[in-house]
Order: sequence, then C-alpha cells, then structure tokens
Amino acid sequence: MAKLSHVDREGRARMVDIGPKAATRREAAASAFVKLGPATLRLVRSGRLAKGGVLATARLAGIQAAKRTAELIPLTHPLPLENVAVDIDALKTGLRVRCRVAVEAKTGAEMEALTGAAVAALTVYDMVKAVERGAEISRLRLDFKSGGASGVFRRRA
Repeated sequence: MAKLSHVDREGRARMVDIGPKAATRREAAASAFVKLGPATLRLVRSGRLAKGGVLATARLAGIQAAKRTAELIPLTHPLPLENVAVDIDALKTGLRVRCRVAVEAKTGAEMEALTGAAVAALTVYDMVKAVERGAEISRLRLDFKSGGASGVFRRRA
C-alpha cells in the first residue's frame, strides 16, 4: 500500500531524507489556465494595461517563484535549478501558462514547476484585476516529470 512520504510513523509532517539518494537529471512541467474575457485578452495582447507588459512580468514572476519554492513550501528541498522556462499562450478564452524546470538533484522538481506556473498565473490576475476582477485561475496541474525512482509521468491529453 502506498504511503505519504512527508509523514512519519506517528503521523507528523517531516522532510524526506534524500541523503542516500543519487543525483540524477530531473525535469518537470506544470500548467495553469487564466480565464479572461475578450476585451481583457485584447488589452493583454496589445500591452496597453496600466501596470505594463503582463506576459513578460508573469514570465519573470514564474521563474523567480520556481527558484524560491523551498522558501514557500515548507517540506521541499532547495534545488540548484539549471533551467526554468515559463511560456504563456493566448487562447480564445484566456491564457495558458506553462512552466518547465530542469535540475541535476536527489529529488524531483515537480513543486518548482507547479509553483512557477501558479505564481505566473497569479501575476496575470494581479495585472488584469483592475479591468476584470472576475478573471479565474484554474487547472493548475503537473503535466510531466522525469527522473528519479518513480520514472516518467506524462498527463494524458
């Protein structure tokens, strides 16, 4: 039976001991969706929002968040990320945010990818809230991970 890795025998939260593990190449990708109305999407695409360039700002925020994940999520290990990429695509009903990370480490980078995607989406919301308070963030999810004992995970389309 599967068990939670961050809980000890007494049910207390704990940080996993990764000391004995070997460092391997690990990659992860996560995504989120920000639902926006057509008028807001036009403003985002044109770069004419009062706070400035939404997409560039959100990309930078996502990269910074991925790098600082261990400061935000209590039981994660600080990782020496080798690459973080945040891409934001405009769709008909909003923006798809994707964050990809890569690292050579003893533990995976799923939380870094998820944190990067989440904070990039939150940054979009912060920048558009003056014109669309009803913007929605949804579908935050892990799309891919590789490396480590559990191998490859790929979300089905």
